[in-house]
Amino acid sequence: MAVDRFSETCLWFIVILFLAVFLGMSGASAQESLQQPTSVTLKKFGNQWQLVRNGQPYYVQGAGGDGSLDLLRISGGNSNRLWGVDEKTKARLDEAHRKGISVAVGLWLEHERHGFDYSDESQVSRQFESVLAAVNRYKNHPAVLVWGIGNEMENVNEGDDPRIWNHIQTLAARIKQIDPHHPTMTVIAGTGGKKIQALHDLCPSIDIVGINSYGPAPSVPVIYRKAGGTKPYIVTEFGPRGTWEVSQNSIGAIEEETSTKKAETYRLTYQKLKADKELCLGSYAFLWGNKQEGTATWFGLLLADGKKTAGVDALTELWSGIRPSNLCPAISELALSGANEVKPGATVQLSLKAADPEEKPLNVRWELYSESKSYVTGGDFQAAPASYKDNIIESSADHATIQMPDSVGLYRVYAFVDDGDGGAAVANVPLRVSDSNGLSPGTKADLPLVVYDEPGETAAYVPSGWMGNAEAISLEPNCTDNPKFGANCLEFKYSRVDDWGGVVWQSPEGDWGERPGGYDLTGAKKLTFWARGSAGGEEIKFGFGILGREKKYFDTAKDEMTVKLVQDWKQFTFSVSEADLTRIKSGFYLTVAGQGNPIKIFLDKIAFE
Repeated sequence: MAVDRFSETCLWFIVILFLAVFLGMSGASAQESLQQPTSVTLKKFGNQWQLVRNGQPYYVQGAGGDGSLDLLRISGGNSNRLWGVDEKTKARLDEAHRKGISVAVGLWLEHERHGFDYSDESQVSRQFESVLAAVNRYKNHPAVLVWGIGNEMENVNEGDDPRIWNHIQTLAARIKQIDPHHPTMTVIAGTGGKKIQALHDLCPSIDIVGINSYGPAPSVPVIYRKAGGTKPYIVTEFGPRGTWEVSQNSIGAIEEETSTKKAETYRLTYQKLKADKELCLGSYAFLWGNKQEGTATWFGLLLADGKKTAGVDALTELWSGIRPSNLCPAISELALSGANEVKPGATVQLSLKAADPEEKPLNVRWELYSESKSYVTGGDFQAAPASYKDNIIESSADHATIQMPDSVGLYRVYAFVDDGDGGAAVANVPLRVSDSNGLSPGTKADLPLVVYDEPGETAAYVPSGWMGNAEAISLEPNCTDNPKFGANCLEFKYSRVDDWGGVVWQSPEGDWGERPGGYDLTGAKKLTFWARGSAGGEEIKFGFGILGREKKYFDTAKDEMTVKLVQDWKQFTFSVSEADLTRIKSGFYLTVAGQGNPIKIFLDKIAFE
């Protein structure tokens, strides 16, 4: 059949266009251009926000990290979170799509603590173009769930820097133009400061608030609303208490919970978030993988060899409603025989109690590592500390004998347990090698030593160490509201509903371990104090000895307790008869985290006796 000139011209135009498309881009780019995006929308049904994916309600049951997607799928998870895009992103998206898993794609925004300047137009412009290039590359990939614009980039001061939020708004608005198929989200560190209000006021194009939260995570539904949050949210990281949320012990180390114990934290947090039917769209557990951060195992749901821990079992039951057929081993105790501070080259003994729910024989591997130089990394890369394999003198499934190194410093002994069938558990104990000769003691104290009593009485310590959100704290030593003894008591107020604050009674005044001082309280048997709450139910942490061994002039002993106060006066006691009281520079402290309402408590007669 003859072809008229017009039809022939159209045919050649189509051929040329087709060749231009395929010759003008790489094979991978051509394939990406032909992919069809999965439609994800955000809808409100009555008072409830929901993600809708492919026309169906979609509650995020996810985990963040680069661990096995097969294990995530088998465990009942449906989504994976990434923090940024790199050369591995395409393969991860492809694998996730094949396995029916969505991906929250992170678009990394630089942090000012790393040297980025949000006042520098050239830096901001380059970042803007880089983010949009990533969106253009992956917007059609069917695994994409949401765009996560930044991660904790706001976490300076009160988190209300308008330069940062305006940049996020500009990006979000442009991304919504480029890609109408996926919601926008930005991820913040907790709900403290003014970040929630700033985000709501300055970022109308952000659809979802991503919140990274650890210790306070079960309370996010309450504290988010208290901070003014009305947008739907996803808790984008949750897990055990963060390394920054745990006090150091008497040797200046933080003590890590066993993987068995951490599983209950994952369970509780997930359940509390799932109960928020109105604003919570789901959550991502941290970390689906393994990472050196503070310790080798603090956040990892998986061990370095890919074996699962009990946190995965807990999430599996929550996500799928089915208890795993093979449960991880459980560690009930890892105990050190003797002191946790020893001389160079000393030999230490440890015992382990572990069992397998299915009564499988257990394999136990003991390891000794030097301690990290920092417990707080902000998520930054941290090199693995040195290991000391030759120092494991003897080991079995329930016992180890270890010779400590000759170098002074902190170390950590790990017990890795596995059932030979993919299930594992881990526990560890920190120890310090030190030569304490030459320690300068504090001033020898006459007992009892008063920390606080009636105003005008000579007090050994000064409440000069204000911590956290100091502007929200007030201290009134002359309060006449129902004192326990005499005419006055001490009133402590914390006016914020979120964040945290506290006060340390110091010697010398205002010192955080840089100057000699303190008191030698040898002979004291107990530290006692009286306390009551204004409303009752206030949860307060009390303690003494807050200066760790990383300080030049540290406290030689420490202890703390967390109590819920009642409206009536109650006496609390620390037993110190077995403690090394050679130098106590911080004689007393209290801290409080925001609990949804301003807090007022009263103290009286604090003394070492």
